[in-house]
Amino acid sequence: MIIYSEQTIEQSKDIIVSKMGEEKVMLSITNGKYYNLGELGGDIWDLLSNPKPLNQLVMELVKVYDVEQNQCEEQVKLFLEQLLEEGLIKLV
Repeated sequence: MIIYSEQTIEQSKDIIVSKMGEEKVMLSITNGKYYNLGELGGDIWDLLSNPKPLNQLVMELVKVYDVEQNQCEEQVKLFLEQLLEEGLIKLV
């Protein structure tokens, strides 16, 4: 599934999240799978604590990380599409 820049993304509700060192790990109650988001993925997850559009998420990441906006959007979009496929986020 493709996520567009203006689409609002929110965390799914049936997820248990824990911090292990600098990384975030998650358990989906729905499918019983564990996920390791890593450090950057954990930062993205934290930024989605309040639903927001992809373009706003990318703008916030560009302020923190030394990355071009287009490259950031492309990489974040791929990451979020994987989370969406696993049911960890949803589009509203």
